[in-house]
Amino acid sequence: MSKKRSVAFHTLGCKLNFSETSTLSRMLEMEGFEKKGFDDLADVYVINTCSVTDNADKECRHLVRRIQRRSPESFVVITGCYAQLKPKEIASIPGVDLVLGAAEKFNIAKHIGELAKNNTDEAKVCSCDIGDVTGFTASFSQNDRTRTFLKVQDGCDYNCSFCTIPMARGKSRSDSIDRVVEHARKLAADGVKEIVLTGVNLGDFGKGPDGGKHAEDFYGLVTALDKVEGIARYRISSIEPNLLTNDIISFVANSDKFMPHFHIPLQSGSNEILGLMRRRYKRELYADRVSLIKTLMPHCAIGVDVIVGFPGETDEHFKETFDFLHSLDVSYLHVFTYSERDQTKALEIKPVIPVSVRNERNKTLRNLSYMKMQYFTQQHTNQKRKVLFEMFEKNGMMEGYTDNYIRITTPYRKEWANEIVDWAL
Repeated sequence: MSKKRSVAFHTLGCKLNFSETSTLSRMLEMEGFEKKGFDDLADVYVINTCSVTDNADKECRHLVRRIQRRSPESFVVITGCYAQLKPKEIASIPGVDLVLGAAEKFNIAKHIGELAKNNTDEAKVCSCDIGDVTGFTASFSQNDRTRTFLKVQDGCDYNCSFCTIPMARGKSRSDSIDRVVEHARKLAADGVKEIVLTGVNLGDFGKGPDGGKHAEDFYGLVTALDKVEGIARYRISSIEPNLLTNDIISFVANSDKFMPHFHIPLQSGSNEILGLMRRRYKRELYADRVSLIKTLMPHCAIGVDVIVGFPGETDEHFKETFDFLHSLDVSYLHVFTYSERDQTKALEIKPVIPVSVRNERNKTLRNLSYMKMQYFTQQHTNQKRKVLFEMFEKNGMMEGYTDNYIRITTPYRKEWANEIVDWAL
């Protein structure tokens, strides 16, 4: 390999993964690596994986094959949730050189250095039992896009029957408010205008690096961040409805910095299915949260996660979900087709829903989402809202988002890049 080695990254999955990939990239750049695009030739390729769905697993294997065809002499490193859950499976993929589990991904520079010296034929696996994963490593994205994803919490103590995240990321643990505020101040000094707060179970913020009882809470975090000078906008990436308190909603409604935009996982509009999923709320609580938000902030955008085709979901259960979502004043849906995950309780639930039915239900809710977003956007016609435009130009165009998450696309103007502009909808 050349003296100045190059590295390329690809991220699968959530905003949290994007924040961690950006941190890994900075770590390797500090070690002298040159960062390249994933479609360029590089000495090392790092894939930060997700394992929420079977598609994420398949995409990881597809990416490795692409690298092998394009650059068979390059090193391939796999990290992230898939790497923690199934390290041996990944190590068996032809072309993979190094697998880093949850405890080792932030030691990536050390492991790549050893890999370059040893250059063995078999993939090296550096992993451990997830119960041994403690501590918290702060991460944030930077220079990847105008908005910065700031990780403030990791892991999850919930045990939803469909989810592998607790097995992939360990117990709930958090940064401290003081350290998060310090990161926000540094980002403000670097010219960042908007921070998106990210985590696995964001509303559970406050447990120290070793888990255990809450030393602080999410309400305390948002009130502290609101006072940081230089950051114009914050967004809360996703928060469980049972952890989205009235105090948090009221605070956002009265804040100039926290945007009128919530993303609240629902997963099902049927209480029976919510019970099978081991969710910690019923649909009535969810409806109450939406009602309070819209009472205090009629202009607020609300995004919803929903899973279709969960085991036992009859046509009647799905109709409950459709009708419930149709009745709610929400703005858009993120629709996930249920996929079987090893070691989850959902595998014991019958009957299994045919894949064709799952896909049809997904299509139905995606159509509903489109109509919801169209209606939400039309409600704001002729209004003026503030738009933060991205720094990047694509085909002569630029895009940005209003405070309440309506996407705006317009011909590129350099003076608008990373600036907040009054925009007539």
